[in-house]
Amino acid sequence: MPVFDQLGVPPIINASGSVTRLGGAPMPPEVLRAFHDAASDAVSLEQLQAAASKRIAALTGTEAGLVTAGSAAALTLGAAAIMTGYDAGRMERLPHAGGFPHEFVIAREQRSGYDHAVRAAGATLVEVGFNEIVANAGVRRTEAWEYEAAFGPNTAGVVYSVAPDSRPPLAEVVAVAHRRGLPVLVDAAGELPPRRHLKEIPGTGADLVAFSGGKAIRGPQSTGILCGRRDLIAPAALQMLDMDDHPQLWDPPADFIDRGKLTGLPRHGLGRGMKVSKEEITALLTALDLFAAGAYDDQLPVFRRWLETIAATLAETTASCCIVESPDGERWPLLEVAVGESAFAVCRRLRNGSPPVYVGHGRLSEGRLIVNPFCLREDQVPVLAERLKEEIRKA
Repeated sequence: MPVFDQLGVPPIINASGSVTRLGGAPMPPEVLRAFHDAASDAVSLEQLQAAASKRIAALTGTEAGLVTAGSAAALTLGAAAIMTGYDAGRMERLPHAGGFPHEFVIAREQRSGYDHAVRAAGATLVEVGFNEIVANAGVRRTEAWEYEAAFGPNTAGVVYSVAPDSRPPLAEVVAVAHRRGLPVLVDAAGELPPRRHLKEIPGTGADLVAFSGGKAIRGPQSTGILCGRRDLIAPAALQMLDMDDHPQLWDPPADFIDRGKLTGLPRHGLGRGMKVSKEEITALLTALDLFAAGAYDDQLPVFRRWLETIAATLAETTASCCIVESPDGERWPLLEVAVGESAFAVCRRLRNGSPPVYVGHGRLSEGRLIVNPFCLREDQVPVLAERLKEEIRKA
């Protein structure tokens, strides 16, 4: 009996994509083998993360990297590292950051629930700019000078959430911050693919960049990547690793953590609850190698064929379908299904039916369901098509 059935939890058809609430992306066989193989031996986590750092650095064009417990953990650890550096006393005090710089400047229009990960480290966010376009109050967006005008004695750094239409451009914000000696922490969780972003986003000069490991990379759902400056990756690692060792015996790789910058050995840090297992580290690195090599590209025409099959089935209904291609040619296509005012009702019935079906709900208010093929299996495609046809006809 399948494991979810044993637990009394019905498996679903995930046509919504690699979202966290539905378990992330499917892991390829190579990644599952790496996870399985890593489980059979013990290893020093410091040594393993040091090896991971080299691999991540090579693929991102940065100085160092760290496998984290998701991209949210990467943001928390990155913010903590910026506030503390190698200062063990500051590490001990977090998330209470009074007495040393702890403010991060962020564009008001880039605020979201995800920036709670930064605030969890003890950081205070200082907003700049206005969301005038959404407010129907103007045509301008946040500008680089507004960041600089907000910098003060308590400023620790800048947080930037990157997206295709983010403004001002990341490189401009990095230049403004670096003129004042301030680091920039970038949330790029969902910005892969295209693959070039692995190097292009850090290549702007950003000091730390967070990527998700459980989305397009197809590593374990609870993994992420933090990459950037070695002198910030090291304190991020220090605040996550198990530090229960004798100072006389603790000997991390020197090219990963510089003991000479420590006045004392930190105790368990803010990120101790964000630990990553040896299995997750190994599996993530395997998935990252596959992603960077373009191993997933041959699935794109298969995904399109699946969407064409679904659209053909829905031609028997009143819905209208449109396949939307990715402009970069690396991201999988999506199927928009316009059903009008019944969109919420159809989505609800799909979830509550048998088998349960979850479609993308980001455009329900526009009367559209989104079918994302990324997490589908081929045997699920005809079942999904029939479930959609059934519920749309009822509507």
